[in-house]
Amino acid sequence: MNGSQLSATTANSQNIAYTLHGNCYINITNRCTLRCSFCPKFNKQWDVKGYLLRLKSEPETQTILSAVGDPSRYKEIVFCGLGEPTLRLNELLSIATQLKLKGAKIRLNTDGLANAVYKKDITPLLKNCIDAISVSLNSHNSKLYEKHCRPLVDNAFTAVQDFIRAAHQHIDDITVTAIDGLADVDIPACEKIASDLGAKFRRRILDEVG
Repeated sequence: MNGSQLSATTANSQNIAYTLHGNCYINITNRCTLRCSFCPKFNKQWDVKGYLLRLKSEPETQTILSAVGDPSRYKEIVFCGLGEPTLRLNELLSIATQLKLKGAKIRLNTDGLANAVYKKDITPLLKNCIDAISVSLNSHNSKLYEKHCRPLVDNAFTAVQDFIRAAHQHIDDITVTAIDGLADVDIPACEKIASDLGAKFRRRILDEVG
């Protein structure tokens, strides 16, 4: 069995790495800072485009790197599973750094609450190993954010925006996303918040995952 076959086998058997849209997505934790009402895992759905992303345990760094294999096969390596990648910040930084040394382009999909969780600005740590960040905003005001995302930290809606501002000091490519279809969420208003923060905006569709 060659290296690429081994990586594919590891990814499929342990649900660590999966391929969509020419990218490799890394699923490093199922833990999250949010309990989003629309997240499939809270409806006991762990399948994303045919990949079952429920982890039996959180994989070690070397296991994740083996699951990814040769990063040159992909347009991007994306930290994105059914959990918040920054909750394993040390592992994320180590993996991203090692893959960057192999020429990979790295994107982080996040809820933007890492600074609130760690009670310090972690964005300088991302500067040399993360090329792009996608941040889930999902609402245009704090009341709706609390309703739909059910965060585990205080003042989360403000914290997400503060994270975006901080990240912009170190990373140019930042995209804010919101889900079209969540009750009462004003997508143009979300887009304006993104613009005011100096970020790009991407509209997602409710119940379309992956």
